[in-house]
Amino acid sequence: MIKRNKNIANIKAGYLFPEIARRRREYATAHPEAKIISLGVGNTTEPILPHINAGLVEGARRLGTVEGYSGYQDEGLPELREKISSVFYGGKFSIDEIFISDGAKCDIGRLQLLFGAGVKVAAQDPSYPVYVDGSVLAGAAGGWKGKGYAGITYLPCTASNNYFPDLAPIPKNSVIYFCSPNNPTGATANKSQLASLVDVAVRKNCILIFDAAYAEFIRDASLPKSIFEIDGATSCAIEVNSFSKPAGFTGVRLGWSVVPKALKYAGGESVNADWSRIASTVFNGASNIAQAGGLAALDPEGLKEIRALTDFYLGNAKLIRDALQKLKINCEGGDNSPYIWAHFPGRDSWEVFSEILEKCQVVTTPGAGFGPAGQGFIRFSAFGHRADVEEACTRLEKLLDK
Repeated sequence: MIKRNKNIANIKAGYLFPEIARRRREYATAHPEAKIISLGVGNTTEPILPHINAGLVEGARRLGTVEGYSGYQDEGLPELREKISSVFYGGKFSIDEIFISDGAKCDIGRLQLLFGAGVKVAAQDPSYPVYVDGSVLAGAAGGWKGKGYAGITYLPCTASNNYFPDLAPIPKNSVIYFCSPNNPTGATANKSQLASLVDVAVRKNCILIFDAAYAEFIRDASLPKSIFEIDGATSCAIEVNSFSKPAGFTGVRLGWSVVPKALKYAGGESVNADWSRIASTVFNGASNIAQAGGLAALDPEGLKEIRALTDFYLGNAKLIRDALQKLKINCEGGDNSPYIWAHFPGRDSWEVFSEILEKCQVVTTPGAGFGPAGQGFIRFSAFGHRADVEEACTRLEKLLDK
């Protein structure tokens, strides 16, 4: 019998979100009368809005006609790639620099396959688990060592550094993972900060994987929505993005990556060409129905709907943040991001998670699940129905009970 993949053996048991679901089920079984409200997993809750939904419906209808049927589209519909370039990047990229996918998370996993087991990795801490866990699965990091995985350079983002890390520890010739607006902290990097990140990546011959999945929640016009707003980024960065949160496509599955032709390996080979090879080898393309919805989302009417939907979730975020601040709990995020990062100094995150579940019947996400620097924090998600969010905010007052 073959031996188990050692990379899977290296990873800590239990991915964060299934563990939260398990604990929720246990509580619900023990308290069947409880109405549990989830402010935990970042899963959208509101219906897809009419113009975008009509695009999905029309995409499905066309597949039932001879003239409208289409099969594999490995790198994505050309018209969607062109529209993404026009709407989000001012036409800066050609369609063969934009690759349509089934979501940013899936793209990050395939990028880890692209760079392989030998690459050095630096990641924000705390950060979305796939950056680190996926690196372990790909063999780019080793087993768990106390407070982190061997081979990962953690870049702590804390209140003391305004949630932007010290970049000095980044190793030369490494892959850097960076997310803005950040999941989980909700912090959004400014132009000067991103310029320093690009500068370090260029000087240290690194490739920056920039996760912009929450860019459409940015309301401060001075804050960059794309790493490609920064001079020099095309020579060192790949950007991944998604329709999941802004258009409500968490279940539809549609995203994209931008891999500039200017991006080269140390030997001068094209990263873009290799990414095309990876995408066409292990992926047969996003659903053509989903891509029809993506085209509708980028129409003027669709962009208005994206704005309305993200405004709704930001309204939820404000309610949650205001409720926590009323309880004298320090928070980050919730203004340009759908996440609120609440600080419970000196406390274990899972202990706080359990207290909020037991006292308030509200599910959250323990910060420790996002990395060592997340200990003592709880992430609140603004993805929820308004009535549930309002009820949850009222229940949070029970945290004052001794």
